[in-house]
Amino acid sequence: MKKAADIRNFVVAGHGGSGKTSLCDLMLYKAGAVPRHGSVEQKNSISDYMPDEHEKQSSIYAAALNCEWQDRHFFFIDTPGYGEFIGETIAAMSAADSALVVVDGVEGLQIGATRAWKIARSQNVPRFILINRLDRERADFQRVLAQLQDAYGKTVCVPMTLPVGSEAGFSQVVHVLRATEIPDEARADIEKYREMLMDTIAESDEALMEKYLEGEQLSDDEIANGLRSAIRSGDLVPVFAGSVTKDIGITELMNGVNNLFPNPLARENVEMADGESETISETESAKALVFKSIVDPFIGQLTFFRVISGQFKSDSEYYNVSTSCKERFGTIMLMNGKEQQAAVELGPGGIGAMAKLKNTHIGNTLGANSSTKALKPIEFPNTVMSYAVTAVKSGEEDKIAQGLNKLHESDPTMRVERHPETHEMLLSGMGDQHLANIVRKLKDNYKAEVALDLPKIPYRETITTNGEGHYRHKKQTGGAGQFAEVFLRVEPCETGYEFANAVVGGNIPKNFIPAVEKGVVAAMTRGPLVGCVVESIKVTVYDGKYHPVDSNEMAFKIAGRMAFRDAMSKARPVILEPMMQVKIFIPDEYMGDITGDLNQKRGRILGMGIEEGLQVVNAEVPLTEMAKYATELRSMTQGRGTFEMDFDRYEQVPSNVASEIMAKHQAEEEDA
Repeated sequence: MKKAADIRNFVVAGHGGSGKTSLCDLMLYKAGAVPRHGSVEQKNSISDYMPDEHEKQSSIYAAALNCEWQDRHFFFIDTPGYGEFIGETIAAMSAADSALVVVDGVEGLQIGATRAWKIARSQNVPRFILINRLDRERADFQRVLAQLQDAYGKTVCVPMTLPVGSEAGFSQVVHVLRATEIPDEARADIEKYREMLMDTIAESDEALMEKYLEGEQLSDDEIANGLRSAIRSGDLVPVFAGSVTKDIGITELMNGVNNLFPNPLARENVEMADGESETISETESAKALVFKSIVDPFIGQLTFFRVISGQFKSDSEYYNVSTSCKERFGTIMLMNGKEQQAAVELGPGGIGAMAKLKNTHIGNTLGANSSTKALKPIEFPNTVMSYAVTAVKSGEEDKIAQGLNKLHESDPTMRVERHPETHEMLLSGMGDQHLANIVRKLKDNYKAEVALDLPKIPYRETITTNGEGHYRHKKQTGGAGQFAEVFLRVEPCETGYEFANAVVGGNIPKNFIPAVEKGVVAAMTRGPLVGCVVESIKVTVYDGKYHPVDSNEMAFKIAGRMAFRDAMSKARPVILEPMMQVKIFIPDEYMGDITGDLNQKRGRILGMGIEEGLQVVNAEVPLTEMAKYATELRSMTQGRGTFEMDFDRYEQVPSNVASEIMAKHQAEEEDA
C-alpha cells in the first residue's frame, strides 16, 4: 500500500451511455491491471460483471476498481448513469475524494451528468470533466464546452486538453499548459484558455496574484499548487477532451489524475455524525466508512469500506461504532469488479472489501476501538414509487419479507414496510426499473415470487363544521347488564386531535371518561366515508348518564364510539388526500409537456427556475396522481428528466373526485 500522498481516489459518474464503464475498462488495461481490454458490448467488462448488467449492457451497480499509474495508486468507482440507481452513485461519492464526470461529446450535457455534478457539489467533492466520444459523427467539443460553461460558469469549466480535428478526423489532444508543438487550428484556443487558467491560478493565492500581476513567471510548482488549490475550492473544474473508443486523450486524462486530483490528505478534515470535524491522518487511529454491501454467490456478504484515517490491517479486530459491536477482519481484498487481490494493510483513500462481517451495514463507521467517533452517515433520497406486494404462492409471506430485508442490506434506496393505515406490504424505490430489478433478484436469489399492484392511497377524513352526537347503550341479558349514555360534540381542530371533558354534576363519573375517549379513538381509525383515519378534530364530552350497577368501562367505550359516529355524520365530513411537494428537473424543450401534464394531474405549479442548465419546476401534486410518474416522466422526456418528491400535507379532495373514491370504496365493501 502506497502512502496517502500517492493515492488518487475518485468516482466516475455521468449519464448512461456516455462511456463511463468503457473508460474504466480502458484505464485498467492501459495501467496493466488486467490482461485484456474489457468491453460492455462483448459482455466481458471488468466493471459491469453482473448478469443483469450484461443483459442490459449498462451499469446497475457501482464497481470498485484499482490500478497503478506512474507511481500512483488509483482507487476509483464506476457508477450507474440512470437515475433509478442513484443510491449507488451517492454512496460511491461518499467514499471519493474527487468526481470525474463523463459527458457525451454528441449529446452534450444530460441529466445524468447534471445529477452527478449536483451530488459532488453537495458533498464538497472537487469535480473534473471528460468530454468523451469526440470521434463520433456530430460530436462538437466547443458546443458541449459552451453548455458546461453556461451551466456552471465560463471561468469555472476551463479546458485542460483540447481536441485536434473533429468527428472521424479527431486525431489527438494538446495540453493547454504544457503543449510545445501546437497545431495552427488550436493556437488561438490554447492562448485563450492558457490565460484563463493562469488567471485562476493567480487568484488562488495572494502572493501568486502579486507575482503574476508584476509580470513575473510562475514556476511549475507554483502553477501546480495554484491549480490544485482552485480545484479544491471549486473555482476551477478542468475539462479534458477524448475518445475512449479510439484511446485518444485518455493517457493525458490519467496523467491529469496523477497531477491534479487531490490526495486523501488534501481534505484535511472529515465531518462527523455530531456535526464536528476531525483531522485526516495516516498516523491517527483507524477509521473507515462502509459505503457498499453485496451478496457474493461464492463468499457470501461482501462489505466495501473506504479508509478515512489510520491503517486497517488484515487478520485484525475492529469496532463498529454504529452498531456497537466488534468485527473480526480476515484478509482485506482490493477489488477489480469480481476479481480479488489480497492486501496486508490499507491506509487513507484506500477502498477495500471484507467478507463475512457479522453486523456491519452501509453507512456504518468502523474504527480501532469503541472510543472512535462516528462519521457522518450517508444520506439517501426519498423513494418516488411504491407497489403493494403480495405473495404469488400462499404461505410465502415470511419468505418474501426475509428476502426483501436482505436485499435492503445492499440497497438503502429501497424500502419495505407494512403501511399502518392500509395494512399493505409496500415495496418502495426510485422507479419501475429499480423495483423490477429488486423483484427479479428476489425470485432468482430467494426463490420467492411476488405480485405487484398499485398501493391504496392512505386517505384521511375530517369534518368541516361542528356536530353533536348522542348514544345510549343499554343491554340486559339476565344478571348484570350494561348501561351508558354519552353526549358529545365535534369541531374542526387545526392542531390535530384533542379530547375534552366538559361533564358537570357527575353525570358521567370521572373514572369512565377515559373509556369514552377509548371509544372515540377506536372510531377515529375508520371514518364514515371511506373507512380511513379521522384527523384534525376536537371531541368534547359534555353530558351523559350512568347506572350505579350496570355501568362499566366497556359500556362507556361502546357509547363513546357510537356517539362519535353520530356527531361525525352531522359535521359535514370530507375526504383528505396526501399532497406531495414535487421538484422536476428537465431540459427546456420539455417544459410545455411537463406543465400541461401537471395541470391534468390536479397539480399546482409553485414556481420555475434554472439549476445548472436544467429547467426546474416546483409543484404540489396529489399522491394518487404520482403513482406512475417515474415511468411517465421518463417517457415524456426520453429519459432526460428526473424528479424528487416529499410528503407535504393533507388537503381536501374535490367533490367530484371524492364521489369517485366513495363509489369505489362502496363497491369494494360489497365485493368483500
